[in-house]
Amino acid sequence: MGNHRQWKDLGAGRKVGIVVMSAAQVALAGAAFRDLARRPADEIDGPKLAWGLALLVNWVGPIAYFLKGRRPAA
Repeated sequence: MGNHRQWKDLGAGRKVGIVVMSAAQVALAGAAFRDLARRPADEIDGPKLAWGLALLVNWVGPIAYFLKGRRPAA
């Protein structure tokens, strides 16, 4: 019940911000999973399974994948 009360106490602007950031995280994770699934293993810096698990951990996983996990196409 405490979380519900805290949500009700937030202003409309903060609620919109939370929803937008959550949607952005979901979209970024989805894009990373799609790219990981389609990209050949030799274009991934490390095991695909490890990156897949990292994408599930938190919002840092998809960002790290796009910045460090992909190798340039040969």
